[in-house]
Amino acid sequence: MKRWLALALVVAAFGWWTSPPMGRSRPPGVLAPQVPVQEDLKDAPVIERGEFRLTPLAHFRVNARVLGREDYRFDEGAALSPMDLALGWGRMSDSAVLDRLDIDQSVRFYSWRWRNEPPLPPQEIVESSANMHLIPADAGVERQLRRVRRGDVVEIEGYLIEARRDDGWFWRSSLTRKDSGAGACELVYVTSVSRS
Repeated sequence: MKRWLALALVVAAFGWWTSPPMGRSRPPGVLAPQVPVQEDLKDAPVIERGEFRLTPLAHFRVNARVLGREDYRFDEGAALSPMDLALGWGRMSDSAVLDRLDIDQSVRFYSWRWRNEPPLPPQEIVESSANMHLIPADAGVERQLRRVRRGDVVEIEGYLIEARRDDGWFWRSSLTRKDSGAGACELVYVTSVSRS
């Protein structure tokens, strides 16, 4: 009996340790009206990150509401990107819209669905939200990202990148907000983050 109790405590502690913080509620209204800003780069220097080589593709800045957070420790990309944030801007930062959507994150994807009628045209949802794989530039940025929770408004700045490893593995960021499905997520090397 003691073994089962000890195992249950270990499982509960692991679940608490790996779960993102609970979200916070917000009143109706657009919280992040601006679209992300992206500036293409040419011949940017490669960033060495352990076994990974990161090539910046574009400078990137987004001010958005956090729709969801998922932490990763065991998938192939976790050594590089330990966290995904689903982010929304424009009307996808408004509680009046979000309360009518079911939002989910898993296995590096972000999904949404509605009951009855959609609160926004589906293409607007696509173009006003995204799942972003985040690579903290240093330990300070990682600590700040760990404090982020659903409902926060964050400003993230850094680079959309392509990551490569010597064994042929690679991961490339989307460079548009108009896509959806596999390959549509942004891979962001985060140099600064703030939240409110």
